[in-house]
Amino acid sequence: MADLRTSTLHTTPVGDDGDRVVFLHGLFGRGKNFTRIAKDLQPDFRSLLVDLPNHGRSEWTDRVDYEQMADSVAETLRNDFASEGPVAVVGHSLGGKVAMVLALRHPDLVSRLVVVDIAPARAGGGEGEFAHLLDSLAAVDLTTVARRSDVDEALKDPIPWDTTRSFLLQNLRRGEEGLSWEPNLELLRSSLDTIGSFPDTGDAVYEGPVLWVAGGRSDYVRDEHSSAMRSLFPRTHLVRIREAGHWVHSQAPETFVEVLRGFLAHPGD
Repeated sequence: MADLRTSTLHTTPVGDDGDRVVFLHGLFGRGKNFTRIAKDLQPDFRSLLVDLPNHGRSEWTDRVDYEQMADSVAETLRNDFASEGPVAVVGHSLGGKVAMVLALRHPDLVSRLVVVDIAPARAGGGEGEFAHLLDSLAAVDLTTVARRSDVDEALKDPIPWDTTRSFLLQNLRRGEEGLSWEPNLELLRSSLDTIGSFPDTGDAVYEGPVLWVAGGRSDYVRDEHSSAMRSLFPRTHLVRIREAGHWVHSQAPETFVEVLRGFLAHPGD
């Protein structure tokens, strides 16, 4: 178990040329969730897909803290991907909150910010759903199953949605002792209140350009959030992708890439 302040983050580079873009995934996710988006941005952009603490192949920690997660990302970027100057940062949901805090605490690292379907406020309505999903994963006795298809079958009753199960099953890892979950399910379950909140960032303001991409069938970004968004990020532009829900980049990837590319390609905005 690592200290959150010094936890090592696993990263995956995509591409060799072009402007630099960092992707931060949401709850239950991993950096590779953005592989298709990163590949579609080539050759104009090269990307870094980050596994946040307690997700993917990054280390587990003893608590969830947005400011320290952002500081951990900042250290990772300073040591390599952003060592030559600021980079664009894209964050979805949980990763969107980390990206916002990163921009507010380390603005020298962020040339422009893209926040995907989350607001700088308490997320309403999602904690019960996430608790159910976490409980369902934890309830599967992985010592009694041998194949991913067995886990899929065990989850069909509590999680009947095929696309959701498929997304969650990406978090299974096979090791010498059999199957295990990559995310720290116990910590994430006990930290849902913190995950659903947004930290007090004091008087910090990020003055760079910000694109908010919201799903038209999602209620995570609402009209009442506008004041908080603009007080922290005054150069904010909001786009809603009508055909998408909360997982905008996977539900409407072509439109998402088009919107993202247009924003990233105008560094002077």
